[in-house]
Amino acid sequence: MHALKVLILEDHPFQLMALHQMLNAAGVFDVLAAESVSCARQMLERRGPVDIAICDLYMDGPDGLAMIRHLADKRLAGALIVLSDAEPALLDTIAELTPQLGLHLLGCLQKPASGAVLHRLLNEYRDRSGVSPVPASVPPIQALSRLSVEQLAQLRQQWRVNYQPRIHADGSLACVEASVRWQHPTLGSLVPGQFFTVPEGAALLEMLTWHVLENALVLSAADGRQVPVAVNLPPALLLDEALAERLERLLVRHRLPASSLTLEIGEPHCGQLAPCQLLRLAALRQLGVRLCLDEFGRGAANLRQLFDLPLSELKLPGEFVRGMAEEGTKAAVVAAALILARRSSLDVVVTEVDTLADWQAVRGLGQPRVQGRFIAGPMSGHELLQWMDARAPKTRDAKGVA
Repeated sequence: MHALKVLILEDHPFQLMALHQMLNAAGVFDVLAAESVSCARQMLERRGPVDIAICDLYMDGPDGLAMIRHLADKRLAGALIVLSDAEPALLDTIAELTPQLGLHLLGCLQKPASGAVLHRLLNEYRDRSGVSPVPASVPPIQALSRLSVEQLAQLRQQWRVNYQPRIHADGSLACVEASVRWQHPTLGSLVPGQFFTVPEGAALLEMLTWHVLENALVLSAADGRQVPVAVNLPPALLLDEALAERLERLLVRHRLPASSLTLEIGEPHCGQLAPCQLLRLAALRQLGVRLCLDEFGRGAANLRQLFDLPLSELKLPGEFVRGMAEEGTKAAVVAAALILARRSSLDVVVTEVDTLADWQAVRGLGQPRVQGRFIAGPMSGHELLQWMDARAPKTRDAKGVA
């Protein structure tokens, strides 16, 4: 019997890490972990087909449905597990579609995934296919997950920070979002979920976050530009009593106003914040740092909880935007979010604007900040400065934005 090989497609680093560890606990060590469809495709090209693909449906850029079609067309997976909090009607449609595509649907997991349910689905597949729960050899990516925080810190020079522009409706630059990757010499670009370990995850996440913050503020201060930057803020960092003071020292060192930094926290975490974490958010806002609620509309917290937070802006997830030009319901959701934000004196960030049609539809709804591949994809700091210089001489129309 051969060892089980699994692909995880999940764009949330915490859930990607958790799924990876659940698979390891179930005796699955040949794991391809990807946070985007493009990353998943590249891994499959390098590593070949998998036994099971675990796919999130809602993704930045091409979504899980696009990946499922790709897996079926190229015969890259034997079975599928859908990971989603989508409405039952959509899940029923997928259940009907996958057998027609030649894929065996093992089941649908609600977020957050249950380790017990995942283990049961894996065993069902093993019983049906005769696949061993114990791999014959441990692939290189599993060795990475065994590295300690100290060992990973020694590889800091391989960490790369990417930046994706965010613009105003008039085409001017509003902000750039920063994220980290590990540029491994043999395995290529790795997302944090591919080298986290559960016992050390919090310490590593803190280290990575400060690495992104420091690099983002260096870029912000380059040539005196004071480029506004946005960085994801893991809730675990809000347990640090010295968070606001440490950030203030970093801003002073780079001679940047606090308003040049936006910290993003995901809506799914908001209902779970402790009182001390809420106080840290208030301290950050008092410092002058902007606070953005990411994944607005995913439904993890009620409106009262959300608007008790000292927010500066809301960020809409991509599923509300993709195909908005053709779907009136999506346009209505975005328009409602804009009205709600305007009445609360909040800015709105619309992500995954990847086509001219969606760009034009967003512009017709108001004045949100816009991010997506129609504007520009993630790039290095050097590439970003070149991108900014190329746009500086004149204001561009919609065609020029791309």
